[in-house]
Amino acid sequence: MKEDLQERVRNAFQARTAGVPDPEQPDWTTAAGRRARWSRFAPLTAATAVLVVVAGVALITVDLGSDRTRPAAPRPAPVTASPIAACAADVPNRVLPQWARTGFSDPEPRMPYVLGDRGDIAAIIFGYPLTAPPLPDRSNKILWVSRVPLHPGDPLRIEARLDGSGTVVERTVLGGPGPSGIDLPRIGCWHLTLRWSGHTDTMNLRYSRQD
Repeated sequence: MKEDLQERVRNAFQARTAGVPDPEQPDWTTAAGRRARWSRFAPLTAATAVLVVVAGVALITVDLGSDRTRPAAPRPAPVTASPIAACAADVPNRVLPQWARTGFSDPEPRMPYVLGDRGDIAAIIFGYPLTAPPLPDRSNKILWVSRVPLHPGDPLRIEARLDGSGTVVERTVLGGPGPSGIDLPRIGCWHLTLRWSGHTDTMNLRYSRQD
């Protein structure tokens, strides 16, 4: 489109200046010659200025038009935070994963257990249901079993956050994943971050009121 406009401007310029005769060569050293020079070229200069202005306006119009028709860049989708999964109301007896059966005599032992979100650790709950505070005749026994390799002697560190509050407590299982008693101060859904032997996993455990 810009090429067509330039062609029209060139044709209009030639048509506008076709009747202008070639100027005689005056004596440029005299004042009269200098005045004759500018008087002869005045019509040509005015015509050129008008055509330049018209061409500039036309080109600006073309550019603005192309901007108006250019599609807008798509806006990025809003980022939303993933909600924290709630604790299960009940933890049923299930067959333990193959890698979590060490020490059980039954080839397919069934126990209530919670698997880490990454699948790298299991909490086998011997003291089910977990209670806060613990019952006098039953402690909150949890057997932690790691699916991934262990560094001997590295502890299992637990950071527990109570859902819906700012309560955060820490617990440590010396020697790493294994038998433990994990007591937490209040009932509710606890979000656990587990760190051991260079690994990290998360899970949710519910602590209930004493019956």
